[in-house]
Amino acid sequence: MSRPVPPPLNSLRAFEAFARHGGMTAAAAELCVTHGAVSRQVAALQAHLGVALVTGPRHRLSLTPAGAALAASLSGAFAAITDAVASARGDARREIEISCLGTFALKWLIPRLPGFVAAHPDIRVRVSESWAAIDFARDRVDGAIRILNPDQAPARQEITPFLPQFQGPVGAPTVTPPGITIEAMGRLPRLHAATFRESWSVWGELVGVGLPPAPLEREFQHNNSMIEAAVAGMGVAIAPWAFVAPDIAGGRLVAPFGFAERPSRFVFLRPERRPDASVDAFRDWLVAEGAVSPSPIPSTGPAGGTRPGPGPVGPASIVRG
Repeated sequence: MSRPVPPPLNSLRAFEAFARHGGMTAAAAELCVTHGAVSRQVAALQAHLGVALVTGPRHRLSLTPAGAALAASLSGAFAAITDAVASARGDARREIEISCLGTFALKWLIPRLPGFVAAHPDIRVRVSESWAAIDFARDRVDGAIRILNPDQAPARQEITPFLPQFQGPVGAPTVTPPGITIEAMGRLPRLHAATFRESWSVWGELVGVGLPPAPLEREFQHNNSMIEAAVAGMGVAIAPWAFVAPDIAGGRLVAPFGFAERPSRFVFLRPERRPDASVDAFRDWLVAEGAVSPSPIPSTGPAGGTRPGPGPVGPASIVRG
C-alpha cells in the first residue's frame, strides 16, 4: 500500500514561517524570498491538502482552526529537525528559548539561572523578554513564563503553576518610614506600570482598603522602571513580591503593609503534546525553585492586623487548556 505523497517541504516551511510571524512580509524576510513567493507556497499547500489553512482579506490573513493545528505541529517538527542537524554536526548541547516577563527575568529568574546551568550543562537557555500573550504557532520559543488568573487556560498549551502571586505597596525608606499610616500613604504620589494600571484598586480590594483619589499619579511603561522610580523616592508603587524581594532585602525599598496574595499565579507555558526533555528539565527546575523561594512579608490589614499568607507553593499540577 503506497503512502500519500507529502506536500513539498518548501510549502510547509513557508506556511510555518507565515503562521509564526502572522504575516507574509515577515515570513519572506526570514526565508530570504519575496512576499509573493510565500503567498504562492501557502496557496500551493492549501491546494495540495484540499484544506483551507488561512482566511480573511489578503492583507489581514489569519489561520483557520486547521491551519493553527498544522502550524503548531510544524513548529515542533522543524525544531526537531534543527536539533537533529546540530546533533549530526557533533553539537550535543540543546538550546531552548524561554519568553519571560522582563522584570521577572531580571529580578527572579536570571539570579537563579546559574543553578540550572550548573545542573544541566548540556542545555543552553536563551531568555527573551515579553509580556504579550504567547502563541506557540506564531512565536518560535520553547516555553514562556507568564502570570495567569484561575479562569485563564490558553488553548493547546500545557500550564504549570510554579509560584504564587503576592502584591503590596513599596517605597523608599525615606518616603514610607516606619509607622506610616495608610491615610498618610494615600497622600503620596502613586506609581504604576502601563501593563497593569489597575494595581492600586486591585490591592485595595485585596486588603479591604478604600483609597481616596491620588493627589498625583506617575505612569511608567514597564514594572522595572516603576520600581526604580519608587527606589528614587518618586512615590509609592504596588509591586509583586517576586519583583521587589531583592530590593527589599538590600534595603532599597520597604513594604510598610506587607504583601497580599492574589488568585493569579506565575506559570510556565509550553506547547501541548510537544515532547522535549530539555523543556521538561527547565519546567521541573522552575517548580523546585518556586517551592523554596522566600515567602513574602505578611500582609497587614487596614486596622494593623496581620494577614499571613501561605508558604512557598508546593509541587505544581499540570493543567491542560
